Amino acid sequence: MSETETDELETGEHAAKRTDDQVECRRCSRKQGLVGKYDINLCRQCFREVARDMGFRKYS
Repeated sequence: MSETETDELETGEHAAKRTDDQVECRRCSRKQGLVGKYDINLCRQCFREVARDMGFRKYS
């Protein structure tokens, strides 16, 4: 690893670039726990509230 890569790993800058920190929940603006698959962009709490209305079904 080069010196710049080592610096990035220590400061965590690469993680912010990779996870695209600009995305937030459409309903409540949370930035953590996002369901981003299929461009849903809802946090997990909001997703649980509206999943059935969106056509998702729970299988047990």
